[in-house]
Amino acid sequence: MSSKQSAHELDELNAVDLESKLREAKEELFNLRFQAATGQLESHGRLRTVKKDIARIYTVVRERELGIRSTPGSTKTEEANA
Repeated sequence: MSSKQSAHELDELNAVDLESKLREAKEELFNLRFQAATGQLESHGRLRTVKKDIARIYTVVRERELGIRSTPGSTKTEEANA
């Protein structure tokens, strides 16, 4: 993830894309933590941004599970019938 992801941008992604974004963000967080531990990290603010991106992704996934957010491509009538 090269930049901050908004919740509205994440709403437009399907479950597979969200999972891949989550995987990328976790990998980036791992690398940033490794750089911080070795003293090579240039931007400590990036750690915070990546953590918040991960939280946003988890929030969108959980809200879809609870039916708070709709999945992309579905309509309100489809969700009401489910």
